[in-house]
Amino acid sequence: MTLPLQLQKTQAITRRHFFGNAGLGFGAVALQSLLSKNGDAFHENANHQSPSASFRIPAKAKSVIYLHMAGSPSQLDLFENKPALGKLHNTTCPDEYLEGKRFAFIKGVPKMLGPMFKFKQHGETGQWISELFPHLGKVIDDVCVIRSISTEQFNHAPAQLLMQTGNPLLGYPAMGSWVTYGLGSENENLPGFVVLASGGKTPSAGKSLWGSGFLPTIYQGVQCRTDGGDPILFLSDPKGMSRADRRKTLDAINDLNRFQHQAVGDPETLTRISQYELAFKMQVSVPEVMDISKESQEMLDLYGAKPGFISKAESAADPRSLYKGDDPTFANNCLLARRLVESGVRFVQLYDWGWDHHGSSLGESIDETLPIKAKQIDRAIAGLLTDLKQRGKLDETLVVWGGEFGRTPMMQNNVNKELKKGFIGRDHHPHAFTMWMAGAGIKPGVYGQTDDIGYYPTENPVGIRDLQATILHQVGIDPFKFGYPNQGLNQRLIGPTNEGKVLTDILA
Repeated sequence: MTLPLQLQKTQAITRRHFFGNAGLGFGAVALQSLLSKNGDAFHENANHQSPSASFRIPAKAKSVIYLHMAGSPSQLDLFENKPALGKLHNTTCPDEYLEGKRFAFIKGVPKMLGPMFKFKQHGETGQWISELFPHLGKVIDDVCVIRSISTEQFNHAPAQLLMQTGNPLLGYPAMGSWVTYGLGSENENLPGFVVLASGGKTPSAGKSLWGSGFLPTIYQGVQCRTDGGDPILFLSDPKGMSRADRRKTLDAINDLNRFQHQAVGDPETLTRISQYELAFKMQVSVPEVMDISKESQEMLDLYGAKPGFISKAESAADPRSLYKGDDPTFANNCLLARRLVESGVRFVQLYDWGWDHHGSSLGESIDETLPIKAKQIDRAIAGLLTDLKQRGKLDETLVVWGGEFGRTPMMQNNVNKELKKGFIGRDHHPHAFTMWMAGAGIKPGVYGQTDDIGYYPTENPVGIRDLQATILHQVGIDPFKFGYPNQGLNQRLIGPTNEGKVLTDILA
């Protein structure tokens, strides 16, 4: 029987040949370690191997904390003070807002839905903020509220993918992957891109939101758990295995992987070696940085955090029925985010599920559930901004908050035709919604405006590409020059065209 050529080569290798060739791989491991510090893209450009040469620009932000409210919060009940909409409350929606429009759930002719909560002006900038965000109102002078954002998508999964990966389809790298590919990490013992989730469920688009797509897999987001178990699944050694035994095991596995790389040349083999080595280091570093019990009581109170708290909502089939306003899970994650960026993590993504307030069933209403969700995050976000500022870190940390789209000025009517307590909701609205940024060279204030009922932008419209371009710009990446060759194209976070623009008017 004739063996395949590859197997013949393997069979012919002696023990001496094996270790001789394996030794050559140590240089590759050292190289990969260097690449992880600056990002692969930096070294590819230095060797003129990438079409996106010279993408580095002066940076304002060393790290990013992105707070994504999965499901999309109602801008009309949190940030958009619209007295005119209040006057139209419970009246029939005019045809001009329905003809030719596509909605996810609205059927026929709905009623207009005025703001459910009172608004008040805060800070020197006089920004209108809902009564649901009293703590955020106290730090609003550090925030730039962008009121005129629109998106191309009106369903959750594609809208989340577009926001976080630049494409509504699966298979593209997350924003955090792009940033760490371009810049690397400042801590060799922690991932450059970390994900923390709360609210009881994964966002509609799933873990693809922090996948690396066609970039090397070392740049995918690492999800850390905060439910009382190991921070990262399968990171701990099995019972009876010492750290020395783990080191010997990894050495043997790495030798085999180096041999595989020498024979086949697959670059993913080097990624695998790097991931094994990072995991070994993380066994010590992750438990240390994830232990918020080491924070002072004053700091815990600033965020509303509670070390060791495990919410029943995090493991429930329908977590919405268990939501409590004093649930500290999101607050714990905000405090962890500060500890992570302080330790050199480049990009921290917080996903909080439960913001899809249709009013169709219990636990998803504007009038009852939105106040609970707002209370869960209000103190925590204000605490995060205050903490970063006190430490001198806000100037070098970009904080971003928002959902994937907004909510309609009319009520959702596919289940309930009339307003009913506990069942008041709004449908998905892609045409105008609110997000905000703070820190890292962002100028506080208001940017953009919408019409009297918050249906369309009327001043300084902002697209998803503009947001992405601005975030990349602030971390020191030229969004127009930064790309990755894949399938014959120079792929970019902001897409193939130059429609996106850096929002220079909001930069200090």
